[in-house]
Amino acid sequence: MGIKKKNTKNPPVLSHEFVIQNHADIVSCVAMVFLLGLMFEVGPFFMCVFVLSGVSEGPEETAVNHFHHGIKDLATVFFYMLVAIILHAIIQEYVLDKINRKMHFSKTKHSKFNESGQLGVFYLFSFGWGTSILLNEHFLSNPVNLWEGYPHLLMPFQMKFFYICQLGYWLHALPELYFQKTKKEDIPRQLVYISLYLVHIAGAYVLNMNRLGLVLLVLHYFVELVFHISRLVYFSNESRQTGFTVWAVLFVLGRLLTLSLSVLTVGFGLATSEQQGFDMAAGNFNVLLVRITVLAAICLSQAFMMWKFINFQLRRWREQRQTLTLKKKQAPAKSKSKKEKSKRGGFYLKALV
Repeated sequence: MGIKKKNTKNPPVLSHEFVIQNHADIVSCVAMVFLLGLMFEVGPFFMCVFVLSGVSEGPEETAVNHFHHGIKDLATVFFYMLVAIILHAIIQEYVLDKINRKMHFSKTKHSKFNESGQLGVFYLFSFGWGTSILLNEHFLSNPVNLWEGYPHLLMPFQMKFFYICQLGYWLHALPELYFQKTKKEDIPRQLVYISLYLVHIAGAYVLNMNRLGLVLLVLHYFVELVFHISRLVYFSNESRQTGFTVWAVLFVLGRLLTLSLSVLTVGFGLATSEQQGFDMAAGNFNVLLVRITVLAAICLSQAFMMWKFINFQLRRWREQRQTLTLKKKQAPAKSKSKKEKSKRGGFYLKALV
């Protein structure tokens, strides 16, 4: 019999399958164009806008340069969005895919494992980075710094770069819906939480509430990190569900702390600040309408997350209740079948005797 030849045909160039299979290489080539532009005399000034973190301002009394946001940050965010796509593909190919081959997950577990793996790495990195900035800038030891001296127009390099990378990562999640062939029923859920991240991070960055935004992001990322680690542990062994209980407690505490810090900073701290008024040139947005809008956005997002959390816990409780009832029904059925078998065995023995 003839040996069947394997189908080694590559998809047509620029087709959907070709772009999906080679999207990391394509994006790497685009990123290399910006990096190569730095090597020539014509391009450095233009290319620095994409690669570096915008315009800097160094106060005369300090040796450390501080940065402020501007329209050029859009180009920088675009570049780091490309970097995030490349890193996403590297983690997927060299880490998550190898684990998936060993564990032999089902399709549903496969997609959830990839999601938790990618987000777990991102949350761990962002939580560690954000915590180091908070400790270096003494925001945790002195919470008054969250609103004192507003508007916080100038930022240290690490804080500005942190926000640039955050915006770049969550923007990269939009094309990843196409690259990862996300199911149509999962796309609305993904779009909702990606939009929430982008709106809140960009809002804190543009309105010069970067200190409050950094604290709330670190707090939120820690809670999300615990959830995705718990889910990864659950996929390795389904009997290990303690992490979800720890996450549930931290989730509620995180929502309470987020609301408390937001009301304390925006509702009381900025409201009693000396610098009141709207001045876009100076970066001052400390007016009643902006404060109400910010608090409303934070409260609505926390209420939405709490509603999703309650629905998740109720669904989980119902599933556990159904499994318990099924086990109880199966137990007497098994005992009855054992009794019938013993009776049948006794009848056969009597017949043989």
